[in-house]
Amino acid sequence: MQDFFEFSLGARVLYQMGLAGELGQVISNALPQRRAFIVADKGVVQAGLLEPIRAGLAPIELVGIFDDVPANSSVAKVAEGAELARAAGADLLIAVGGGSPIDTAKGIRIILTLGGSIPDYEGYNVIETPLTPLVAIPTTAGTGSEVTPIAVILDEEGQRKISIVSRYVTPTLAILDPLMTRTLPPRLTAATGMDALSHAIETYVSTENNPLSDSLALAAIDMIATHLRDAVHDGENMEARSQLLIAATMAGIACGNSLFGVVHALSHALGGKFPVHHGTANAIFLPPGMRFNSEVVPERYVRIARAMGVNVGGRSNAEVIADGIAAVRTLTADCGLPTTLREVGVPREALPELAELAAVEPAIFNNPRPATPEELLAMLEEVW
Repeated sequence: MQDFFEFSLGARVLYQMGLAGELGQVISNALPQRRAFIVADKGVVQAGLLEPIRAGLAPIELVGIFDDVPANSSVAKVAEGAELARAAGADLLIAVGGGSPIDTAKGIRIILTLGGSIPDYEGYNVIETPLTPLVAIPTTAGTGSEVTPIAVILDEEGQRKISIVSRYVTPTLAILDPLMTRTLPPRLTAATGMDALSHAIETYVSTENNPLSDSLALAAIDMIATHLRDAVHDGENMEARSQLLIAATMAGIACGNSLFGVVHALSHALGGKFPVHHGTANAIFLPPGMRFNSEVVPERYVRIARAMGVNVGGRSNAEVIADGIAAVRTLTADCGLPTTLREVGVPREALPELAELAAVEPAIFNNPRPATPEELLAMLEEVW
């Protein structure tokens, strides 16, 4: 543990079944702004998830909806959404959806407040001023973006993902309503759940780990390992849905403070080149990332294995760690997700370039073990 660490709670978090239907009163009790602009995607609209929000938005005025958000938030869509929000006179943003709508809304609030374009704000703590208020309502239990100081936005021209990190990027309010995740299909429930698991595991072994992040990360690992299968195979199981939603937020708070590692570096490199769901990519990369890092922080991976439900009594670290990695693979397979890059359409000849890109991804700088392009290529080959 470091001699000094800083921990920020960021967003105010409110949890209640059906709370999205009371959003207007919640906002009016917390914020002075009254002209709301909703950011969502087509899937959210088609699932009818905006209806309870619109019905319960008074006394807040809805001045516009931007629902043309792609699967991977992009620089162009952020610019388009910001222009529409500005023209509508919005003084408040409401993001409804998974990581892409929430990250898009984060980008929109940056441009709405500060002008310019997304690449202007890439990096750590470039933004040093409060932004237009943002209310985030996750419809997946995965990214934790509703509580993180991080926005990851695709630069389509440069074929890379831009990371913006600042405490001012964190949403103002996070509304956790399990009913908003009820219609999520099994495949997306699985992928977003594995995304949250990757956040918790990477945070726990990060060079920036601290006791507060550790406690949240370990609890999230336990909750996800316990409830993800149930939520995937029975979407009406609201107890499982609720536990996953809370776990994803806990993992988000943890990773917002302690950041990521090699798994996310590989996923970000992959996502810049191929349209692979971020959670699916993380699920594929978790086992080789765990094996690689376990050589330098074995005691932490023993603790992760215990949180995954592995019996650790009277056994060697190597045995326990191997079973912990196997438990992650089994969870991925049980939830119906691919376990190789070949299954998601990545050609083998692309692996060397992905390794080079991952080697300079910001996420890798908090990995507990330095990784060379050659070592990253070996991990990519392992799961190809």
